[in-house]
Order: sequence, then structure tokens, then C-alpha cells
Amino acid sequence: MKSVKLFYLKSCPYCHKALSYIDELKKQDAFKNLEIEMIEESEEPDVADQYDYFYVPTCYVDGIKVHEGAATFEEIEAVFRKAIE
Repeated sequence: MKSVKLFYLKSCPYCHKALSYIDELKKQDAFKNLEIEMIEESEEPDVADQYDYFYVPTCYVDGIKVHEGAATFEEIEAVFRKAIE
């Protein structure tokens, strides 16, 4: 399994939606063991500054940005699928 990083903000409504999709997807057998490093950018600005993105939520799989900005359920699922390929 590949490493996954999710950058988010607690105050972001799009992030709340993405986090709910993540919770839903983690219930599936295919994704239940997927580990996601969740980085709240306002609490870890030094880490966030090391990555090239403008909008949250942003997902990286093995260091490659695979999603940035408001996400649908299908887009978060696609991130998960990249991580388990």
C-alpha cells in the first residue's frame, strides 16, 4: 500500500465533506487498512509549507498530488484506489 497524506483545515466545509467520505470508505474491506496521514495545515504549517498546493482538501499518494480542492465521494474513492494499486 502506498502512503497517503491529506491536508485539511478544521474550519473548511469541503474538508468536512471529504472527511465524511473517508469515514464511509474506510468501512469497506478494500480500504479498511489504508492509513492516511492527516495534516491540519493551521496546526502544522511547517509540514504544509513543504508541499505545493493552494486549496484543501488536498491528497498526496506516495508524494504525488492526486487531488486538490472540493471533492466528491468518487474523487476520494479514486485517491484510495491509487493508494492500494
